[in-house]
Amino acid sequence: MITAHGLTKRYGDRTVVRDLDFTVRPGTVTGFLGPNGAGKSTTMRMLLGLDAPTQGRSTVNGRSYATHPAPLTQVGALLEARSVHPGRSAFNHLMALALTHGIPRRRVEEVIDLAGLTDAAHRRVKGFSLGMGQRLGIAAALLGDPATVILDEPVNGLDPEGVLWVRTLLTSLAAEGRTVLVSSHLMSEMALTADHLIVIGRGRLLADTTVAELIRSAGGASVRVVTPQPDDLRAHLTTPNVTITAARTTSPAPGPTPEAHELRIRGVDAVHIGHVAAAHGITLHELTPQTVSLEQAFMDLTQKAVDHRPQRPRRPTPTTGAAA
Repeated sequence: MITAHGLTKRYGDRTVVRDLDFTVRPGTVTGFLGPNGAGKSTTMRMLLGLDAPTQGRSTVNGRSYATHPAPLTQVGALLEARSVHPGRSAFNHLMALALTHGIPRRRVEEVIDLAGLTDAAHRRVKGFSLGMGQRLGIAAALLGDPATVILDEPVNGLDPEGVLWVRTLLTSLAAEGRTVLVSSHLMSEMALTADHLIVIGRGRLLADTTVAELIRSAGGASVRVVTPQPDDLRAHLTTPNVTITAARTTSPAPGPTPEAHELRIRGVDAVHIGHVAAAHGITLHELTPQTVSLEQAFMDLTQKAVDHRPQRPRRPTPTTGAAA
């Protein structure tokens, strides 16, 4: 388990992390999200004892990182994949780490195989691609078979096969009861991988919630219904917690088919709507749950915590005639 209590970091008169409180629990993949400059990397460095907090404290597995007698067996971390001596091979790099903790050679061979680096194990790291460097960094994080794993942008530079490998790895680590904290800018990956989210902006905590709850709170949960009996459906669904808006009317096909109306319904799920329609003999042509993406929910949440927002590119003005 990872805990942060009042975690604060200042550099001179600039506060990078401000009074953060959160808990990362075992058995789940927790996504650590925020815009560029939000303080994510600084927070992760404080969790690992690489930066001292100005105020507050953090613990990993019940104690500060620095007080663990064998930290590699408690916490595995990937913060900067390129922090490896370029003249060493992947195998020698991992062996050097293993020797500091009495970790046997067979475990080095296991994580090399797990990371898909068997064929490159004895090549110098300076010749590694970005993706291979990421795999080596993840192998090092897993070397001590730790109960807690902290990874910063683990899929950076990986090809689609590597991204799928990381996704599967993270979910399997959580399924084993480990604590997994992952920072990423790829919302599509977080939507597929994370169970829980911690979102910060300008050093402050913005959300500590599940993916589903963040999307719901962004107003993205609705149901699209197409029916030729919109008034009947409204009559049986209208309550103080349900909102129904008309989207458009669908022109009927030639013949006796009545026109269909599209409704957007919030405050009740598709299963309930289907049951109500069936109970009252209301015809439905379509019943489709609608949600915004995690990316959109994230952007809505953090829009006031972004220091630099690029302007939308203008569409080119059409020109006529040939260039001189």
